[in-house]
Amino acid sequence: MPRSQKLPLLEDFLLFLTTSNYSKATIRNYERDLLIFEKFLSDNDFDFNSITKKTIIIYQADLLAEDRQVFKAKSQKQKAKPLEPKTINRMLTSIRSYFVYLIDNEHPCPLLPQQIKLMKLGKYKLHLPELETLIQFIESPKQLESNAFIGIRNQTILELIFASGMRISEVTHLTIDQIHQDDSKILIRGKGNKQRFVYLTPRAHSILDEYLTQRYEIIKQALPSQYQTGEYINQFSFVFITKKTFDTLKEQIKDHTLPSSLLNSHISENYLQSKIKSYRLLLNIPYPISAHTLRHGFATYLAESGANPAAIKVLLGHESLETTTKYVHASDTFAEETHENFHPLKK
Repeated sequence: MPRSQKLPLLEDFLLFLTTSNYSKATIRNYERDLLIFEKFLSDNDFDFNSITKKTIIIYQADLLAEDRQVFKAKSQKQKAKPLEPKTINRMLTSIRSYFVYLIDNEHPCPLLPQQIKLMKLGKYKLHLPELETLIQFIESPKQLESNAFIGIRNQTILELIFASGMRISEVTHLTIDQIHQDDSKILIRGKGNKQRFVYLTPRAHSILDEYLTQRYEIIKQALPSQYQTGEYINQFSFVFITKKTFDTLKEQIKDHTLPSSLLNSHISENYLQSKIKSYRLLLNIPYPISAHTLRHGFATYLAESGANPAAIKVLLGHESLETTTKYVHASDTFAEETHENFHPLKK
């Protein structure tokens, strides 16, 4: 049964995003946000053409409520967790973009996009561990994992994020063909499928080489002897493979064809975040650490060493320098040292 069409030309808008080379993940986010808004309109009998600024305010209030109609808790017995202002702003921005599309294509639109006001975000400061703590954390998988391959694989991932500033989605979806011939730089396909180069430190380069050698052997050993050649091994395109997918590989090969489900297998973002959390707990680090913490540390320590903000912007894959300056927060220690060393009345 077709859905009730509350948002006109929604499918056309999503098609526009697809043909504009937006990533699949970005398109899914737009679709989810707009379908939630569509449900809100339907549940409250709001007509699309009669949407006003007050309608948007009511929608925003519903998103903020614990007993909200949309984005409910999984269990009816549980109260919904309050949505973060950043999440609500993303959902409102999706509506803005949809309205821009309607206006650009000369379709009726009830509001101007700029009439949808975003929430004011409070100042948020991510706690950045000391460099020595980050190094200990990055090197921990080899000691904490009982399986040697998983240990070097997970350490390589952490090394690459901190060495290059890659996003978690970029590193989990990394393919062999993105790595430059000398392994010193990687071509990243970032948000909106925009490409940029990121660069590796010598130690990250070294552990990546060590990991790729072991990865090749893991795949080779999982294949029947007649398939243990580069022709078959090189069909596995993702860099960070899941070891358990190879346990039954020999039984899954049929008619000299490798199963596509394995060829396209790679570790997930959820897996990596859960591993990062477990390493932090095992190391008794008293504050949260995530993949974003490593990316944040990459940018902050570059900035503290005098790196040009414009260069950091390129390395992070940001569209504007404003995003980068908001992103890179100097640590309290660095701020204190700067004050002590450079204040004109320091003596």
